[in-house]
Amino acid sequence: MPKMIDVQNVTKRFGNVLAVDDCSLHVETGSITGLIGPNGAGKTTLFNMVAGAFAPTSGRILLDGEDVTGLPAHALFDRGLMRTFQIAQEFTRMTALENLLTVPSEQAGESIFNACFRRGRVLAEEAETRARAEEVLAMLRLTPMRNELAGNLSGGQKKLLELGRVMMGHPKVVLLDEIAAGVNRTLLNELAQAVERLNREEGLTFFVIEHDMDLIARLCDPVIVMAAGSVMVEGPMEEIRQNPEVVEAYFGGGMSTEARP
Repeated sequence: MPKMIDVQNVTKRFGNVLAVDDCSLHVETGSITGLIGPNGAGKTTLFNMVAGAFAPTSGRILLDGEDVTGLPAHALFDRGLMRTFQIAQEFTRMTALENLLTVPSEQAGESIFNACFRRGRVLAEEAETRARAEEVLAMLRLTPMRNELAGNLSGGQKKLLELGRVMMGHPKVVLLDEIAAGVNRTLLNELAQAVERLNREEGLTFFVIEHDMDLIARLCDPVIVMAAGSVMVEGPMEEIRQNPEVVEAYFGGGMSTEARP
């Protein structure tokens, strides 16, 4: 299978702290790949490098075969890589619908010239964008909240809205950062269904950090386990759960039983 994300011998140091240590892994195109590990394993640091938050100290990161090492997040957005956050980053004083309408880049209406002299083009594009936003809201079952200020949504609804913003950008690959955090089980099931549907129907690739092992088991194959900044093991969740090294890494690291693989 082709590789959508290919991390090659990546290291990240923060002063004297070695957060990621010569780490190599890949995410196959069309997969939902999970990334788990005890606290301090380097998962978030690796995620942030892939997402363009900061560059690695050494090593390379390829996106769909292109070297994107050190590129900032906005450049990766233009190449089809997008992410969600553990704490949703909605525009609180805008409605759910307006949050989605802000996403597409290089909209014709952003140009003063177009706004003045190509009004028809601007209106046509705005209508197309609005139609897509309504479609996304319906897919995520957020239509009843379309005119509600995003800041008033529940934690789970904000996570759904953030996934909706990602969908508005027509990504190739999505990094999901702990979508289960602070979400009740009903909405979490809706989030999981949305991810499964996007993967199945639109062919989106997902790379998922998550502490909810039931969610990882439901969504992800393969699952990659990190410890001490490097990959420990990779495989189906059924094998990961039975791996004594993984169990030792979690419980030796003081993880709670809620995070048990």
